[in-house]
Amino acid sequence: MLHKILKIIALILSILGAVWLVRILMTGDTAIEDSVDLQNGLVTPFIYIAYAAFAVAVIFVIVFVIKNIFSAGSSLKGTLIGLGAFLAVVVVSYLLASGEETPLRDGGTISASASRWVEAGIYAFYILAVVAIGAMVFSGVKKLAK
Repeated sequence: MLHKILKIIALILSILGAVWLVRILMTGDTAIEDSVDLQNGLVTPFIYIAYAAFAVAVIFVIVFVIKNIFSAGSSLKGTLIGLGAFLAVVVVSYLLASGEETPLRDGGTISASASRWVEAGIYAFYILAVVAIGAMVFSGVKKLAK
């Protein structure tokens, strides 16, 4: 039942998006740039359709993920272990980050807290990338050993 609802909503959003895209393309760039009324009448609804499609996709992904996690106990354990490992990487990354107030080119500044979170995100990316590459190498070596 939920799958049918998803298909219907996706079809409706696809048709609406296609109609608005054709209307935008037929109007032309310069006319839209010159007229605020055309921007409000054509571009704004197109943006709202995109927001709706994104929201529907996120909602259904969350619903299906939660449904599948709780349908099998073994997958719940694996999911919680993976989530814990990810949170551990984020905590380690945050502890490694220093975070300093940083001036921007436009004259503004990034706070020390925001700078620390950015640096933590970069460290987390590096850690996860090394783990992923290591897992691929380990998997390849293991297959060659067999």
